[in-house]
Amino acid sequence: MKIRLVTIGKTDAGWVRTGMDVYRDRLRHYIGFSVTELPDIKNPGAMNREQLKIREGELILKNLAPSDLVILLDEKGREFSSTEWASDLEDKLSHLSGDLVFVIGGAYGFSEAVYSRCRSKMSLSRMTFSHQMVRVIFLEQLYRAFTIMRGEPYHHE
Repeated sequence: MKIRLVTIGKTDAGWVRTGMDVYRDRLRHYIGFSVTELPDIKNPGAMNREQLKIREGELILKNLAPSDLVILLDEKGREFSSTEWASDLEDKLSHLSGDLVFVIGGAYGFSEAVYSRCRSKMSLSRMTFSHQMVRVIFLEQLYRAFTIMRGEPYHHE
């Protein structure tokens, strides 16, 4: 069992890569963790939004195993406080047989096929963040959740 983050598009900003590396290294103390960056769809201007979501969805679905528990990072997903999410994450991990996979989609969201495959959706905020920035915010919150689960002094209330 491990946690994976699947994203559409490469991490193209150096500061985003640096931030991701910081939290990826910290997470290694708690659980196996990996990031899969799927390539951007070629020639997206030749497609409408729905076609683009379908093509991205096909890439996402190819990177999921049947035993994976899939959670989409989606603006319409459930919002948590950090402590609520730590509790929810701990519960999911205790009942998990495969990998726990979080997915960051493309600019227009997910295809219906991806929504059908997911177990749940979560939102990091009611605000909109760039898909690059979400990567760092998510990894920091994942690290924070593990420190909360372990009673470590990173999180303050």
